[in-house]
Amino acid sequence: YISPPELSQIAAIEAFKATAELEAVKARYAGNRELLMKRLPELGFTLAAPMDGAFYAFCNVTRHTNDSMAFARKMLAEAHVAATPGRDFDPLQGHRAMRFSYAGSHDEMVEAMMRIERWLR
Repeated sequence: YISPPELSQIAAIEAFKATAELEAVKARYAGNRELLMKRLPELGFTLAAPMDGAFYAFCNVTRHTNDSMAFARKMLAEAHVAATPGRDFDPLQGHRAMRFSYAGSHDEMVEAMMRIERWLR
């Protein structure tokens, strides 16, 4: 049998009909994107790339560090905020950058920005 199971095809069609749920997720991402576009530069993280490809902010962190790996570990341990070191995406200059996701809830994004702000003081 070379065709996909009919049940899987029906489920896939139904999944595409969840437009209200998808629109709510898009709206949440848009609000979170606006929040991070405002708050990250205020905290000293300049945008290193436009925030238009996914739900991430890729930021230059040289105002705070030249070792994004150590900075990410310390921020997680002390501020309890996770971000991905830029070296995972750019082996040459990634030590100067970090990637922040805005896929969580709006309240989580607000809390994360407040934690980072307190931690950087």
